[in-house]
Amino acid sequence: MSGLRAAVSFLTPFGGATVPTPEALAWFPAVGAAMGGLLGLLWWGAEHLWPAPVAAAIVVLADLAITGLLHVDGLVDSADGLLPHLARERRLAVMREPSVGAFGIATGGAVLLARFAALAAIGPSVLLPVGIWCGSRAVMAVAPSCIPYARADEGGLATSFLSESARAPAIAAALSGAAGLLAPIMLWRVLGGAISALCALLSGALVLWFARRRVGGFTGDVLGAAGVIFETTALVVAAARW
Repeated sequence: MSGLRAAVSFLTPFGGATVPTPEALAWFPAVGAAMGGLLGLLWWGAEHLWPAPVAAAIVVLADLAITGLLHVDGLVDSADGLLPHLARERRLAVMREPSVGAFGIATGGAVLLARFAALAAIGPSVLLPVGIWCGSRAVMAVAPSCIPYARADEGGLATSFLSESARAPAIAAALSGAAGLLAPIMLWRVLGGAISALCALLSGALVLWFARRRVGGFTGDVLGAAGVIFETTALVVAAARW
């Protein structure tokens, strides 16, 4: 169970600080599904007490809390580094700086607004966030095996995910993540769920492709950004009038 504890510690502020291990990758989808289930239950309960917009705001805030703002921080840092016209080395340096620029503020604000609006428009569901949050963590787990690490020459938080021993956990994460994404989301809505899952996968892949073009691969911030964009895209598509 050391892999599970490492996954919980890496993806949430709970479990104590630990160095991420390759074994943790296999547990990413399960941890994501558990987080989605907690948010889904909160969403269902909140809509019985408050109007839909208030319930949506509570879920958005709860997600920020249970992730420790880790992934939103990755989104903001990635936006500041990947979107402006900068040299590769400067992009990586900007992504490590603690300050936040205009690109990060605008991207973070737009994403949080889109998540809030989508949740306010969708009827509360436990299945939907279980599938979406499971899928987003699967993308984070599989990406290190698919594209290069942009900081390979200098090291970084995601270095431990690059060993040969990470291959099997990444495959396990891909298989469990696919099942954990598709089964709940299609039980929620067959057509709408399938399209939401497909669009989410494409958006996450687009973030990773863009990072490879801009900095030569992924970083820990890029993994967080890919997960947040995955979730946001799925929620926005799911909010369509299916």
